[in-house]
Amino acid sequence: MTKPDAGGTPATLALQHAGIRFTAHHYAHDAGPGSGPAGYGLEAADKLGLDPERVFKTLLADADGSLVVAVVPVSGKLDLKALAAAVGAKKAVMADPVLAQRKTGYVLGGISPIGQKTSHPTVLDETVELFDTVFVSGGRRGFDIELSPADLIIVTGATIAAIARDR
Repeated sequence: MTKPDAGGTPATLALQHAGIRFTAHHYAHDAGPGSGPAGYGLEAADKLGLDPERVFKTLLADADGSLVVAVVPVSGKLDLKALAAAVGAKKAVMADPVLAQRKTGYVLGGISPIGQKTSHPTVLDETVELFDTVFVSGGRRGFDIELSPADLIIVTGATIAAIARDR
């Protein structure tokens, strides 16, 4: 298991508390022009030299008035209709970014599906099961966590569904 570090994030602390093995990956985040919500995950894949289908982004959506966490590959987009169906809602829309930050305790581009301030139902795209390990945000920009899909499912209490579509 990865050793605790004094600068741990809520995500790494939650994983350590649960006894889940993970590998921390730091990279130099580029805060310049061209960075932003559409590019945080792709930046991580590029800087870490990874297939973008193996790197997952964490998004918050409002499904019939309830917040839901959606985790999809950075190579694709969230299918809001599929997410709504997966959680038994009529409609889902992207959550307000300020609300997403407040409810998760993380900044945009660093929202991890793990260790959020407020727990929400979580849905992982089914492609997560195609890999031995996957990458998700570690709780801040420039920091990803690598772990097994099974452990990601356990620590988030997630369900699996086809919620991603091609860009």
